[in-house]
Amino acid sequence: MSAVLYQIYQRSFADSNADGIGDLRGIIGRLDHLEWLGIDGVWLSPVTRSPNADWGYDVSDFCSIEPDFGTMEDLDLLIAEAGTRGIRVLLDLVPNHTSDQHPWFLDSRSSRGAARRDWYVWADPKDDGSPPNNWVSSFGGPAWTPDPGTGQSYLHNHLAEQPDLNWWNEEVRAAFDEIIRFWCDRGVAGFRIDVCNVIIKDAELRDNPVATEDDDFEAQLFGQRSVYNTNRPEVHEVIRRWRSLVDDYREPLILLGETPVPLSELSHYYGNGGDELHLAFNFPFISASFECGVLREIVEQTEASLPPGAWPAWTGSNHDMFRFPTRWAGDDVRKVRLALLMLLSLRGTPVLYQGDEIGLGNTKVEHADMRDPLGVRYWPYYDGRDAGRTPMPWRGVPGGGFTEPDVRPWLPLGDVAACNVERQRSDPGSVLSLARTLIAVRREEPDLRTGSYRSLAAPDGVWAWMRGDRHFVVLNMKDTRAVVPHLDGTLRITTDGSRLDEPVRGELALAPWEGVIGATTTR
Repeated sequence: MSAVLYQIYQRSFADSNADGIGDLRGIIGRLDHLEWLGIDGVWLSPVTRSPNADWGYDVSDFCSIEPDFGTMEDLDLLIAEAGTRGIRVLLDLVPNHTSDQHPWFLDSRSSRGAARRDWYVWADPKDDGSPPNNWVSSFGGPAWTPDPGTGQSYLHNHLAEQPDLNWWNEEVRAAFDEIIRFWCDRGVAGFRIDVCNVIIKDAELRDNPVATEDDDFEAQLFGQRSVYNTNRPEVHEVIRRWRSLVDDYREPLILLGETPVPLSELSHYYGNGGDELHLAFNFPFISASFECGVLREIVEQTEASLPPGAWPAWTGSNHDMFRFPTRWAGDDVRKVRLALLMLLSLRGTPVLYQGDEIGLGNTKVEHADMRDPLGVRYWPYYDGRDAGRTPMPWRGVPGGGFTEPDVRPWLPLGDVAACNVERQRSDPGSVLSLARTLIAVRREEPDLRTGSYRSLAAPDGVWAWMRGDRHFVVLNMKDTRAVVPHLDGTLRITTDGSRLDEPVRGELALAPWEGVIGATTTR
């Protein structure tokens, strides 16, 4: 659990065959960067076969590789090559739904008596022809699509091309047992589980109530309180089943859940005595504003609510939530550095998204270049998620080192001359150098890997805490200078790279948006 994880959105990571699309061979070619950075494990966005209505999250075969990314042999080689560098590989598991092109669904919709009819959620329309209930899709509109061939509608919490599986069906559960075993037997280190809080729906398909201003953001959708189509208590039976399955393997495997739930619900996904998820993403944290009081309250509520032995997971960016250097920091490099120090020094597992380590911000994507179905559907009111999915800039040259100079990438590159790995790797004062130093010191110091979190008193706008017995972390999250009293020790890391080994005697002065990690003088 002391690992540093790294999300790879492989379509945008590295293109090995000059088709403008990142692939598995491209990842293999960049493993040295991840080893140099100090990454312990990578989470790959879905590599399985897909028609790409939602870019891999509409799976048409759970046990084969999407040809855009390569072959099964390429994945085997990636797992092996990563392993020689001490890096484990996690796959993205999508259990809530399939593609509407999956053979299971093609059979299910063929007739009401089809062998796999009950593998999906089908229901009759109401007497007036309206949908079976009032549930809405996360992509907008009703969560039901009529099927003229059988006279019923099928449920899809996302796109119509992503029909929801019926997890009340034991055959569905058994099929996913086999899928999990298939990949575990190939040497993966575990799974990030897509929308794992959504897979069970109310058996009676009751209407959701109207949301109120008192409802948590994570508990509502398009004006509804998602009571009956998310966070059903029976979902924990399924997660416990998965945990039991992966625990049977000799190598330690982890289950990392996508859990967009209120803080009051998050601890439930760890189970009793650690019998559910190993790690659960904290969406109130990633969705919060970059303010001292807001983030501190979320972290401390999380610490107080998790069951004994549970381990938090922290991330600032992902393929859905945009890049934190823009969303949190407004592309202010001081705030970018501060956010990295925060993520890599809290108690828990940090999960970096590709580009976080160089402070890569969002890239403007014009309407004509949009590929995200949300952006295509809702532009100009919403630009979609493409701005956080653009290719990784490895070098400041045409193609950015992502692809060949004369190849058009699947999404546009940003200003590769301004922000790229090669340029920052040779600069000891770069964001990348800070990220690498933070990871290295975290690895060296047991306090920073596994030590407890204990809040320290600090002035308004300053967040300070102890890790373990000896290390203190202080973040000045405001535009003015701050002085923190009652600290003694030596500075180990500072966000601007200066003041290393500076002694602290009684008080610590910090510049605006400066952060430090120090070691106390007492043992």
